[in-house]
Amino acid sequence: MKPKTMQQIRRYHLYVGMFLAPAIILFSLSGALQTFRLQEEKGYGGTPPTWIVWMASVHKDDALPRIKAPAPEGEHAEAPKPAKPKPAGPPRKSALPFKIFAVLLSIGLIISAVLGIVIALNSRVTRRPSIVALIAGVVVPILLLYL
Repeated sequence: MKPKTMQQIRRYHLYVGMFLAPAIILFSLSGALQTFRLQEEKGYGGTPPTWIVWMASVHKDDALPRIKAPAPEGEHAEAPKPAKPKPAGPPRKSALPFKIFAVLLSIGLIISAVLGIVIALNSRVTRRPSIVALIAGVVVPILLLYL
């Protein structure tokens, strides 16, 4: 590729990556926590921390969990049964704007990954190790699914 084309690809990769990085980190971390069901009492081994429940709710439900108001003094509330977190605030008609953002995040992540592959494969110094890493990145997860 021409150096000017590679410069443009690197610039697009930089901007797409920087814009999506916070959401990628959030969804990656919350997805990793959910792998072991740490947002659930049975997965955590007790009441999970609020931040884990919050992240899981954003990841799974496209909404913030509702925060229950504490019982007034003198009144003893029964222990609540564990339940799936419900969206915070007044009921929303639709989580469509957030879902659109999530789809755009997915598309942007795919674009950023493809641009990163193009950048890696364009360099003669890193081409062979990049090809090996790319093939391993496809084969290893597939093999692990069959273990």
